[in-house]
Amino acid sequence: MNRPWITLSYAQSLDGCIAAAPGQRTSLSGPEAMKMTHQLRAQYDAILVGVGTVIADNPRLNVRLVEGRSPQPIVLDSRLRIPLQSVLIQSPTHSVWVFCSTNAQAATKVSLESAGAHVFVVNEGETKYVDLNEVLHICYDKGIRSLMVEGGARIIQAFLRAGLVDEVVITITPRFLTGLTALTYPLPHLPQFINPKYQTLGSDIVVTAKLLWES
Repeated sequence: MNRPWITLSYAQSLDGCIAAAPGQRTSLSGPEAMKMTHQLRAQYDAILVGVGTVIADNPRLNVRLVEGRSPQPIVLDSRLRIPLQSVLIQSPTHSVWVFCSTNAQAATKVSLESAGAHVFVVNEGETKYVDLNEVLHICYDKGIRSLMVEGGARIIQAFLRAGLVDEVVITITPRFLTGLTALTYPLPHLPQFINPKYQTLGSDIVVTAKLLWES
């Protein structure tokens, strides 16, 4: 397998929503589940989100609530929309990796690299976004053996549609949001959950399972 081990980890409401509305930052996990997420981050070589998450949440993607090493932050950003003032670009300790498509503006790429980001240009996939397999091969070649994917909705959907998820860690919080769902349309193939485990952390339920995809 010439790609990292991939764990998909995100929080959702009881009705499967990850935000109250597209582009709106919504806190879901309680403090116990958030600490678990940071413990999980410390176990991975890299952590990946889409640019929509960066624009909406301005995340740090590091380990803060527990002792441990912060993973390499990675952003999928086909058109290089990531703000220069975002925390990930301005971080003095971790140079973010940004993957864009060949249609991104060259001048924006130069600006991001001048600010300290590492920008990788890859081909577009079938969905006109960056080719996930090419992204993962580059990550693997650069020593990334484990990757934690945190979202948002388009990223979650893309990795699942491509069958590129080995394990899930899903936090379910006892709320209804009637907002943006993690899965907005059916998957072409449904994986089998292997030995799922359930854990209660505060008021949240965390579901962990390896996935088996149809060959």
